[in-house]
Amino acid sequence: MKLARPAGPHAAARKYDILTALGAFACAGDKHLQRLVLRFITLIVARYNWLADELAVGQAEIAALWAVDERTVKREMARLRDMGWLVVKRPAARGRVAVHGLDIEAVRAVTEPAWGAVGPDFAARMGGQGAAPAAPNVVAFPRAAVPEMPPGASGWDRARARLQAEDSAIFAAWFAPLRLREAEGGAVDLVAPSRFHASFVATHHLGRLAAALRDQGLGLGGVTVSA
Repeated sequence: MKLARPAGPHAAARKYDILTALGAFACAGDKHLQRLVLRFITLIVARYNWLADELAVGQAEIAALWAVDERTVKREMARLRDMGWLVVKRPAARGRVAVHGLDIEAVRAVTEPAWGAVGPDFAARMGGQGAAPAAPNVVAFPRAAVPEMPPGASGWDRARARLQAEDSAIFAAWFAPLRLREAEGGAVDLVAPSRFHASFVATHHLGRLAAALRDQGLGLGGVTVSA
């Protein structure tokens, strides 16, 4: 169920829930993911306009907020867009900074496996339900670290290891929850935890996913992601 944008008398509580979900997600990840999410949360708290759904901040100002250089800001903002958390509403133009919006549905899709760590009441609120979800819906949160591959590791496991090495944050958010359903006839069928998750991966990260699979001789006949 879609979570309403924070507004009205309970807006403050919903904002805290979103930030809590991000924090719980980051705490279960590696230091690179934690740093990215910390920067994201700090930017939201300091400069995001919830009512207008606008984040209009220049790179120099973000660099000062994060205590980094503008090159790092450019790289991290690109990663946040790749995560799906930020979307460009109006690109930068001469004399005008870019305006971003917050995609709450993408934040929910990525952080859902971590809701249970906060508590069943929290999971129910984030799910837009009046009661706690049934136990089968609680998914163990995937740790970002993937152990060193043994000699007999499957091609899927090796592809996952490559994806994590490329970007641990995107791996933890979008690739780690995927499960291999079938790999026959040169085609690979993967299962995502939700329709939104499947759609986002297929739209934004299918090329990267397919490349990692092809490197292991998989997916030469195509890669599909479904819920």
